[in-house]
Amino acid sequence: MTIITLLTAALAAFAPVAAAEEAKENPLQGEAGKPDKAGHLAVNGINYYYEIRGEGEPLLLLHGGLGQIEMFGANLKTLQDKRQVIGVDLQGHGRTPLGDRPIDIPAIGKDMAELVTALGYDQVDVLGYSFGGGVALQMAAQAPDKVRRLVIASAPFARNGFFPEMIPQQEAVSGAMADMMKETPMYKSYAAVAPDVSEFPKLLDAMGAAMREKYDASDAVAKLSMPVILIFGDSDMIRPEHIVEFYQKLGGGLKDAGWMRENMSKNRLAILPGLTHYETFAAPALVNTALPFLDGQSNTQSWAGQVDGN
Repeated sequence: MTIITLLTAALAAFAPVAAAEEAKENPLQGEAGKPDKAGHLAVNGINYYYEIRGEGEPLLLLHGGLGQIEMFGANLKTLQDKRQVIGVDLQGHGRTPLGDRPIDIPAIGKDMAELVTALGYDQVDVLGYSFGGGVALQMAAQAPDKVRRLVIASAPFARNGFFPEMIPQQEAVSGAMADMMKETPMYKSYAAVAPDVSEFPKLLDAMGAAMREKYDASDAVAKLSMPVILIFGDSDMIRPEHIVEFYQKLGGGLKDAGWMRENMSKNRLAILPGLTHYETFAAPALVNTALPFLDGQSNTQSWAGQVDGN
């Protein structure tokens, strides 16, 4: 997420619960509700905070940059009504300390595979948004046996997937921006739960350093063996051409599916109308699109059997 993403998301998505006056009151808690179980688990030098909510098939939920588990708001409640949701505050975010390691998406992806194993899960579905989508991609590529179905929301596979004007904004993220964020619900939600609030500028520095790195995860995409759905807003910060390229790398959008769906890819692409990058994570359309896919359902039926009769 860029600094513009953060500030806009804070105003747009969190406005209904932004009335909290005290820094120690988490402005996101109201919509998300409280977990059934919570704790910390040390993985590769990072003391990750996790929560478990609800019952059913396990779903690992990974938030966006400078967010935390609760940023999904009411979507978190919707998911836990259907699934057992394992939420994780990613490195340096929320209740998870930054540690001494740089923020590196492949390394965090590796951590997530080890974390779910340590929690006793043989296999999970995964839904990751933005920064969390990149982590989900890396987790699934490195440990495909641990991921049954994968949802990547509003995340590119390469740095050039962003609109060009976003790149310098991402490169500018640093601890120098900490003071200007002090009155945002994004900062207040961090301050309410972080083990050391003074680390916030360090988190901005670490995220800025990560976003200044050029990357292309095409090799990771090629390793995805499980069913995958890509979900983007139609006004996302990811270029439409990149979204199509991502889907094609997964085997979709390469040819007509055929009357009997004989050429249809197992993977899916969803473009949600009227949504930007800054709204998708909190939009009901995100989980309403993801859940049928995670349940192995399809809302598309072939007309092949009806042609002769009509």
